[in-house]
Amino acid sequence: MTIHTSRRTPMHKGPAAWSAILPGQSAPVSLPGDQTVDVAIIGGGFAGLAAAHRLRQIDPAMQVAVLDASRLAEGASGRNSGFMIDLPHELTSDDYAGHGDDRSVIARNRQAIAFARGVVEDYGITPAYFDPAGKVNGAASAKADRLNRSYADHLTSLGEPNQRLDAQGMYELTGSRHYLSGLYTPGTVMLQPAGFMRGFGEGLRASGVAVWDRPPVTAIARQGNGWRVTTPHGRVTAGKVILANNGHIESFGFAVNRLMHVFLYASMTVDLPADMLRKLGGQPRWGVTPSDPMGTTMRRIDTALGGNRIITRTCANFLPGMEVSDATLKRAAAVHARKFADRFPQLAGVRQEYTWAGHLCLTRNAVSVTGELEQGLFAATVCNGLGTARSTLTGIAAAEMAMGLATDVTRHFAAEAPPVKLPPKPFSTLGANAFLRFKEWRAGAE
Repeated sequence: MTIHTSRRTPMHKGPAAWSAILPGQSAPVSLPGDQTVDVAIIGGGFAGLAAAHRLRQIDPAMQVAVLDASRLAEGASGRNSGFMIDLPHELTSDDYAGHGDDRSVIARNRQAIAFARGVVEDYGITPAYFDPAGKVNGAASAKADRLNRSYADHLTSLGEPNQRLDAQGMYELTGSRHYLSGLYTPGTVMLQPAGFMRGFGEGLRASGVAVWDRPPVTAIARQGNGWRVTTPHGRVTAGKVILANNGHIESFGFAVNRLMHVFLYASMTVDLPADMLRKLGGQPRWGVTPSDPMGTTMRRIDTALGGNRIITRTCANFLPGMEVSDATLKRAAAVHARKFADRFPQLAGVRQEYTWAGHLCLTRNAVSVTGELEQGLFAATVCNGLGTARSTLTGIAAAEMAMGLATDVTRHFAAEAPPVKLPPKPFSTLGANAFLRFKEWRAGAE
């Protein structure tokens, strides 16, 4: 019998702020003892819920179960900045331009966005949680402005619309004098990630999909022609299993020493009072990614998304053990406070109410781990830093592969090379973190 035992379960540091600012969600739904389904999905993030939805699109009578080690929207899927980006967004480049067939990348990302839009419509998710507002690349230095211009030229060569904003335009948008210029692109969807994921999960439940909270999977084992999934609360017998747990696929013994576990950090202000909103000015909703990929992402939300708040995201480190220390989180919070003050001196004294860490997973050659690992065992993992769109695509692909379908999405992932090995420890850890620190330093005012 083939058995894959989990060496660890997800550990989250800091509150799940996007969920905390929304009205309380319904009570957890626990695994009610031993169960039998057609397909069991391990992981209730973007990939796992997308896989469940796609399976039911293909066969509405299929018995599907999703098992998540935490509450919906309180794991990695609820700890991002909420950007669902359609354009090339290569984090290892200097200006986000990709290195391959960018038109294909854009088409796949837009397929993921269209799929998510269908989820919003099918399950009646609050429209504000899926806002097709576009985003801006902000530039705070002459060097960054050149990066924006380079990226704009690349987008224009692809026939993609983009609009340059000058310093005044950025001020009118954000209320900040920090930015020299910006590059607006219209295709990004701005999510309230917890609201979207909660609505997605509840919609699946209402349609007959079992979505179980907090049963960490401790082992999966081959059993006859199917699989047995073991949790502390019972076992699930399934004909097929989809691992949709991103970097934690390594915890089950797959792609060992081939995945880069990177943690990003964010802070969110208190709900801004009226006097601070007057001092701030600008528009009530916007999202600014840095023109240098290792810079600082900023986002403003309004009451429809959980309060008039500003989110600051920056700092990254490579943690093969997948666990963030209190000291690291404290350091990130201090950096966020400085970055916030640089951009909004008129908001001096505003408190950051939440600070948290979010886990993403990359490979050195920018491939995912998506496909059939063993007979009846599939993966929808490794987002390469683009969890909302890329993970949605891996979930779609794994579902279609499990059903024996050949589509453009399955062919794309089937054609990807395996992830390459990392250098031996401790060189990989030291080298990766030194590189991230250098990139952060080089980003400067960004």
